[in-house]
Amino acid sequence: MNYLIGVLLFLIFAAIVVVCIDVNRFVVRNYTVYSDKIDRELDIVLLTDLHDKKYGTDNYKLIDAIRKLNPDIICAAGDMITAGRNSDTDSALRFFSYLSDYKIYYGIGNHEHKLKLYPDIYGLTYADYILALKEMGIYVLENEHAYIDDTNIRIQGLMIGREYYEKFKKHEMTAEYIHGLTGEWSRDDYCIMLAHDPEYFEAYAASGADLTLSGHVHGGLVRLPGLGGLISPKLKLFPKYDGGIYECSRSQMILSRGLGYHTIPLRFLNPGELIQISLRKQK
Repeated sequence: MNYLIGVLLFLIFAAIVVVCIDVNRFVVRNYTVYSDKIDRELDIVLLTDLHDKKYGTDNYKLIDAIRKLNPDIICAAGDMITAGRNSDTDSALRFFSYLSDYKIYYGIGNHEHKLKLYPDIYGLTYADYILALKEMGIYVLENEHAYIDDTNIRIQGLMIGREYYEKFKKHEMTAEYIHGLTGEWSRDDYCIMLAHDPEYFEAYAASGADLTLSGHVHGGLVRLPGLGGLISPKLKLFPKYDGGIYECSRSQMILSRGLGYHTIPLRFLNPGELIQISLRKQK
């Protein structure tokens, strides 16, 4: 019995050590996406779910890693801040200010959206944050889009209704719903959609998104070998989409496991991810 207790205590201690390490590190993952639709090859860095996390003073470790990758553009797919009465937007703004020489496209996550929906609770936090981002030259895409200069590559932001983030529920989403938010676009465009919640990937694909960039799930918090991520933000066990690259028809999705955490500092066998995407011409 004492032996079993000793083994159990050792495993608990080892798990705590792994969590302490994983919540304070990130890895760089690389994906290459091919398409015959693009008229220019592109290198992209994807950021999601930073949640005010800092890797060193003023996030210098993360900034240095981004600069070494030297992307053509940076896409932020939401939840770079954490919604709360004392939301720390200053650290996110400082982080982006160090990257202001890059073109940055910012999609809205559920935390930013929450700040926007409840000004009676959060005051002007959202409005001030978005204004400051735009003053830096960042493209904030609230169901809006922007084109990469002199290309047919469309960066489309998608800000879905808050009901789609409800716990224990999955509301039906259709391509018609998405186009009601974003408007139609030419299928000749190569559409990169910044859609924070990956659960609705099939709808994004049906809407005509060629490449969806998502986050939100944080890799399932705890990753179990052979089983993947343990739990989604909707408290669903072993979510279908927890991190990596996925395909639906001719559409692809790259799902980041995120860079930070909120509420509970928990990551197990699941370090933060900084993602580099090489968009290349299909030969």
